Formats: sequence, structure tokens, C-alpha cells
Amino acid sequence: MGRAVVLFAAGSRGDVQPCLALGRALTLRGDTVRVLASSRYQHLIAGAGLDFHPLPADPAEIIASAEGQELLAGRSNPVAFIRRVDRVLRPHIMPMLEETQAGAKGADLVLAPTFGLLGVHLSQYLRVPHAVIHFQPSQPTKAFPHPFAPAARMLGGWGNRLSFDAVDLGSWLVCRKFVNTWRRDGLGLPALSLTAALRQARRAPVLCAFSPAVVPRPADWGPNVHMTGFWHHEQPSWKPPQRLLDFLAGGPPPVYVGFGSMRTADPAATDAVVRTALRRARLRGVLAGDPATSEDDILVVGDTPHHWLFPRMAAVVHHGGAGTTAAALRAGRPALVCPFFGDQAYWAARVRELGAGPPPLPAGELAVPVLARRLHALTRHAPYAEAARRLGRALETEDGTARACRVLARYGVSRG
Repeated sequence: MGRAVVLFAAGSRGDVQPCLALGRALTLRGDTVRVLASSRYQHLIAGAGLDFHPLPADPAEIIASAEGQELLAGRSNPVAFIRRVDRVLRPHIMPMLEETQAGAKGADLVLAPTFGLLGVHLSQYLRVPHAVIHFQPSQPTKAFPHPFAPAARMLGGWGNRLSFDAVDLGSWLVCRKFVNTWRRDGLGLPALSLTAALRQARRAPVLCAFSPAVVPRPADWGPNVHMTGFWHHEQPSWKPPQRLLDFLAGGPPPVYVGFGSMRTADPAATDAVVRTALRRARLRGVLAGDPATSEDDILVVGDTPHHWLFPRMAAVVHHGGAGTTAAALRAGRPALVCPFFGDQAYWAARVRELGAGPPPLPAGELAVPVLARRLHALTRHAPYAEAARRLGRALETEDGTARACRVLARYGVSRG
């Protein structure tokens, strides 16, 4: 008989889809899985055959709001960024914690990312084991800095190592007052210091949902840290609309351009830049957005699974989310990454360092001349395509969710 597993997926679609992949794999081994996420993703979760519990905050709405755009504007200054995070998230934290407690009821196992150290709190409250999920390299190491603090690389190995503590401290400062109030009033637990919480979190099993083919394993990670490979969620029942099939058949493979839930300060201007740059580079395009804005050489699509779409593209232009980066590389397609904030610059740098695309173009620097030049290089520089194909073959052989399930079974926190 399987256990009741709770997966906390409070982020954007890029955070939800890997959790669906792991959830599906766990259910096939006899577990019952409940995913805690925004109501925006209820249909995806139900379609994967998983239980759903709604969380009150919608990350896509937060990013699209004026406050969210202000948050993105402060990304280059760590102190300003933390202050903006505090101001933007403050109204959402306590309702989120309360719904997290409700959604975790009856769990035998809690799987959650690092932010807020939710796994630690729920594990203590429910008296069940927990494992930590990392969608980007968040375990301390001297090999490289935390993806949110790339400037620490200039300080060498110890600076790299300390950058992880600095990021954890920053996130704790944002939420500690709310978390400790919740622990006392909601969970009936004593307040917890960052040091004590991190000590527990860093002893727990860590599931790194990315591939060693993309992120070489640091030598100083302990045996509790497991690089499973990316977790890919496919929708085998999805059928492409005829207009998409017709467009693909009507000319050479196009370039996909989409930035997920990210938004620039002026989306209309960004859209015009992308279309003009594609035409200047003499490329057809498939854009994410409103299908009614399609043109002869540019098809605009709504919700379209990346696992189906990307292998049919000549190349991919995206924001650098971990899930989109993995999908593009697994499809064997070169990519131009236009990072907005957070770990996206890290993934952009990895794509470049792996030889699978040109230098990143930050979203704030999008302009027709530079984008057209990058698109030209992206689609005509053979080494980019060769490196992407090589990575695609390596990633295609991995089964990240199967390995994650084996790890959890080894720790006695899953059955199957």
C-alpha cells in the first residue's frame, strides 16, 4: 500500500510541470499524490490524475501586476530586490501558509523546495519525513555561486559557498516573522532560527531535478544530494490544432519565441521587436501569445506542450526557466536565452557554456538589431546545433522521475 505524498508547487508553470511528472511516477508505484498549487494549474494537475489543493497566490498574476514589474526592476540590486520581494509577497505569505497546512493534512511524505523551508515545518508538524526539491543548484558548494548571486564568483570558492547562505538568509528575512507566527499559532510548534531550520533541511534527502549533463555534480555535495535528471511531464493525449500543422508544413522550420509567465514593461513593444527581428533574420516564427495576432509568416499559439512543439522548431528563444531550458535541450534545439530575473541568468550561462546557443540577451536589452544578429547566429552557426543535438541525445536517455522515486524508496519515504 502506498503513502499519501504532498508536493508543494507554488511557483509558475515551470515549477508545476516537473512536480506533475514526479507525481505521476509516484502514483504508478502505488502512492497517492496531492499537489498544492495555484488554481490556474488545476486542469493540468487533474489531467495528470493527481489530487489538487488550491493555493491563494497566482504567480503569473503577481508578475503581471505593477508590483511584480517593480520587483523585476530591482533584480540587479540584491538589497533592493529583497525589499521588493518582501513588499510584493507580504500580503500573500500568511494565506499561503494557512492553505499549505490545510493541503498537507494526512500526508505521509512532504516534498517541497527550499524557499521558506516549508518541508521542515510540515515535517515537524505532521511527524513525517520530508525531502527537498531543487529546480536549480541550491545546495552549498565552492564550485560555483548560488544562481541568484552570480557576482559571488569573483570571491572564489569560499565566496561561492557563502553565497548560498546569503540567499537563504535573504529568503528567511522575508518570511521568518510570518513563518514563526504560523508555527506558533497554526502548527503549535516553537519558533525556529534560520540556523536550526537549515541544519534540518540540509540533512534531508535532496532531489536535484536537473541533469549532470547540464550541471556537473560538485565534488563537495554530500551523499544526501541526488542529481536525478530533469523531470519531464508529457501530455500524450494532446492533439495539435490543424492551423499549427498547416503552418509547420508550409515552410522551413520556424523559431519559437516565448517567455513563459514573464512580462516586459511594454509587452506590445516587445512583440513588435520580436516580429521585426525575425523578419530581418529571414525567419518564420511561432510565438506564445494571442492566436488572433498571427500573420502569414508568424503563427501565435496558446497553451502548446513544449515536448511536442520544440522538436519541430529550428531553434528556441526563451526566458531561461529551468523547465523550458530542459525542454529545449532535450529536443536537441539550440537556444537563445533572454533572462529576466532569478535563476534564469544561470541557465542562460549554462546554455552558452555548453555551446548550445549564442551569448544570452537579457530581456531588458531586447532591441531589433541585436536580436536579429543573435537569431541569425542561432540558426546558422552549425556548432550550436551540433552541441544541442549532442545534449539532446544525452538527456533523452535519462529518466529523472524514475531515479527520484528510487531515491525516495531508498530513504524509506516511498513505497513501490
